[in-house]
Amino acid sequence: MKLLIIFMLFLSTLSNGISAVAKDIDLPLEKIKLPPGFSINLWAAVPDGRALALGDKGTVFVGSRSAGNVYAITEQNGERQVRTIASKLKLPSGVAFHKGSLYVSAINRILRFDQIEDNLDQPPQPIEIFDGLPKEDFHGWRYIAFGPDNLLYVSVGAPCDACEADQSKYAHIARMKPDGSHYEVYAQGIRHSVGFDWHPETKELWFTEIGRNWMNESIPPDELNHAPTQGMHFGFPYCHASNILDPKYGAKRGCERSTPPVQELEAHATPLGMRFYTGKMFPADYKSRIIIAEHGSSNQRTHSGYQLVSVQLATNEATSKETFAAGWLDEGKAWGRPVDVLVMPDGALLVSDDLAGAIYRISYTQP
Repeated sequence: MKLLIIFMLFLSTLSNGISAVAKDIDLPLEKIKLPPGFSINLWAAVPDGRALALGDKGTVFVGSRSAGNVYAITEQNGERQVRTIASKLKLPSGVAFHKGSLYVSAINRILRFDQIEDNLDQPPQPIEIFDGLPKEDFHGWRYIAFGPDNLLYVSVGAPCDACEADQSKYAHIARMKPDGSHYEVYAQGIRHSVGFDWHPETKELWFTEIGRNWMNESIPPDELNHAPTQGMHFGFPYCHASNILDPKYGAKRGCERSTPPVQELEAHATPLGMRFYTGKMFPADYKSRIIIAEHGSSNQRTHSGYQLVSVQLATNEATSKETFAAGWLDEGKAWGRPVDVLVMPDGALLVSDDLAGAIYRISYTQP
């Protein structure tokens, strides 16, 4: 009840554009278990915070889902300020920053806010660069990011739990030019991806994928996938994980024509945001590891997820998967749900949590 009251008071402050200080939110961070030398603290209070993006001048931009807001977080002399720079949008979950502009996904539209870091107190009206994405709410919250090719990539989920939707319109990752032109499908057969990143050396695309429901408590696994080239198909809705045929659609295509995941994740863990660790703060063996935010199960009797996991790679193969941070699920009840991760210039890792209304900072000090 205490957390709920504080959170509602915090929401009221955001209606005026600037948030209360982060220390006003009381969260049991002592329950988060991390490897030796790592620590976690509350970095900012942001209701319904989803995807994270970093501006050229250090501004952290945060999307949301049900709140309909986009936030900007700045820091000066150790004090952080949260501004609401856009509101009353529909599912503005995805945010991306490119050449001074902030891009926001809002269900069927991609919006662009030019020169945003110079105008945080009086944000410009957004420019709609694209409005051809599906309008369905189901899997309508999108992840967006700019690739090494300077193209804007966007996830387009299936409009269902499992169905044969037109994959030129659904169940894919697409890309376009920064002005919204030349939209093209990059990869298909993807039920719903809400996180992707590019390997810092090979520049190849990796992404998380949320598996379907209502097959079994333990299947199908969620996935970490690798798409080095355009035109690959990752199985949905016919094949799940490496070789699990869908009970309804599997006979129509099978698994032999699909690309299997590099790493199977726990079923129903709901992997969302992911980043390659490119900072210098963490120990050397974390270099180029993938850190994944698992949002947590929603309709299973046995809970899974509610944690961060790390995946070590060697020559595009997963060599290990480990729990990196856990504790948001306490005695069967969740008080937090990780959504996205962001590597900061100092090497620390930011983590958004849409349930607790928080953004955490995970740092490392040599024990």
